[in-house]
Amino acid sequence: MSTTKEQRIKEQEVTISQQQVQQKEHQQAINKALDETKNNIRRTTDEARKDIPRYTQIVNEYQEETIQAARQMADNYLECQREIINSLQSAMVPQIEAANKAVTSNWTSPRHVTDNYARLVSAFADNTIAVTKLVNNAVFANLEAFKTSVQTARDNVKEFSRIGVNAAKTLEQTSKDTARVAGQAL
Repeated sequence: MSTTKEQRIKEQEVTISQQQVQQKEHQQAINKALDETKNNIRRTTDEARKDIPRYTQIVNEYQEETIQAARQMADNYLECQREIINSLQSAMVPQIEAANKAVTSNWTSPRHVTDNYARLVSAFADNTIAVTKLVNNAVFANLEAFKTSVQTARDNVKEFSRIGVNAAKTLEQTSKDTARVAGQAL
């Protein structure tokens, strides 16, 4: 009977040894897969990092184009208004001024009206440029908010990973303790 018991113990030791070898092989395979994944992620992020100058250039070009377009719109609008005012002044001012002098005071003079109109046009151009600045500021504010959300996501993933590792280690220790207690009971 003691030989049978010794044989069973030896068989259990062989089985345990085989299980340990398999477990080690599984662990190595898992580690290899995780290392490959980590390398793939590193390679992908490095490739994405290479695109940053291109994205920066695109944003800069967008800003330059927006500013240039706002400037051209304001310039074109001002030139158009200048031509309209000059045409009206040269054609009608002398007749209107002569009629106004007889009837009204100087504040309704076409010169005053055109001066006021010119100020209005200038304010419109200034407002167009100011709005362009506001839009660019909003774009940058959104970029900052996105940057903050990415940082928060990174921190959260790190914390979730730590929680998962701690849970796995607790499970591992509990399993080892249970196996040890069960082995002592035999």
